[in-house]
Amino acid sequence: MPMPLSLVAEGPLSGRVRVPGDKSISHRALMLGALAVGETVIDGLLEGEDVHATAAAMRAMGAHAERDAGGRWRVNGVGVGGLLQPSGALEMGNSGTSTRLLAGLVASHAIRATFVGDASLSRRPMQRIITPLSQMGARFSGNGDRLPMTVEGACPALAIEYRLPVASAQVKSAVLLAGLNAPGITRIIEGVPTRDHSERMLRGFGADLTVETLPDGARLISVRGEAELKPQRITVPGDISSAAFPLVAALVVPGSEVVIENVGLNPTRTGIIDALAMLGLDVGIEDRGEAGGEPVGTLRVRHALLKGGEVDPAIAPLMIDEYPILMVAAAFAEGTTVMRGLEELRVKESDRLAVMAKGLAACGVALEELEDGIIIHGSGGNPVPGGATVASHLDHRIAMSFAVLGLNAKAPVVVDDARPIATSFPDFLPLMQEMGALTRAL
Repeated sequence: MPMPLSLVAEGPLSGRVRVPGDKSISHRALMLGALAVGETVIDGLLEGEDVHATAAAMRAMGAHAERDAGGRWRVNGVGVGGLLQPSGALEMGNSGTSTRLLAGLVASHAIRATFVGDASLSRRPMQRIITPLSQMGARFSGNGDRLPMTVEGACPALAIEYRLPVASAQVKSAVLLAGLNAPGITRIIEGVPTRDHSERMLRGFGADLTVETLPDGARLISVRGEAELKPQRITVPGDISSAAFPLVAALVVPGSEVVIENVGLNPTRTGIIDALAMLGLDVGIEDRGEAGGEPVGTLRVRHALLKGGEVDPAIAPLMIDEYPILMVAAAFAEGTTVMRGLEELRVKESDRLAVMAKGLAACGVALEELEDGIIIHGSGGNPVPGGATVASHLDHRIAMSFAVLGLNAKAPVVVDDARPIATSFPDFLPLMQEMGALTRAL
């Protein structure tokens, strides 16, 4: 049954909070731990449905991956080339990251795996990974470029050179993971930098991986196949994509001040901080350090009035998942905010651009939806009208974004189904309540 949700702030939000572990890093830690020989220990793994889907898939292909009594995850791997034939379909739930990266793993092993998912994931296109992985010798069958999808790996797979036609860390990572078991050197060229967790972690596990900058500014990433990975001890930092929700909540509720500890500050992920700076907000960063090879820090944010402006489209690859909550921030800004270069939002868990435009308009926010973006006319810091029930479309970021919008609305904003939030941020509601938000009786 759907679980509707509506939040309200009857006063300022405050407190020191921690968000769950980074989802991107959690997926990769499980996968590479499963390809190493020996035991990898992971602290701070995200306990969300998407990551559990990855863990279940690695168990289905022969690795041991379990949470111990102390909350750490222990992964005993099978080695590169050692993945086993799963006995049944791999259930991906709502996780596009799991599907695309695991398809890369399967593509260079002598196994066959069928990927299935929920209604939302089954609508998401997979051609962007099918093209390069097919060049490496993998064969795909099933429902065109949608799930259910069967991948038959090639062994030996072919090492290829592939230029990414669109900026996508998932496609890059899928090819790199396939390249681990392909004799020779697999090369990827990306014209626009994307999140580099895979490169950092592959090096940490002992892969022979190099990154060069080409004369045209593109990045050439090379990985030598038939790799031998060594087990690691990994600490997963807090997910900046999750931190964006309490951050914007504090920004839009008058009088608020919130501190968010141990947030991952990988420079390929901090686009949300850069975008807010373009709109006049200086997010305080304290206690900088490092965890698991990733930069971390503490964010301090106070209520402030953003100034409308144009968000540089060049940062879209660094924060594509954070645009829905940035749109919420822009709804309270002074003046007009323009966001472009957002075509990728149309092929996420939902068409996030259309869904956000429709939901914001229903809540009384003045806007124009563009083919590649949105123009939002802010309230000047005043509460938005609200008074709408918004469809989440099985999309966790849509659900959380509109829950935050409702914190400063004249009439309730109701998310029709908050269950998808558990895919990435299972403690979202308790954390918001810890900061002082209240749930409305529905």
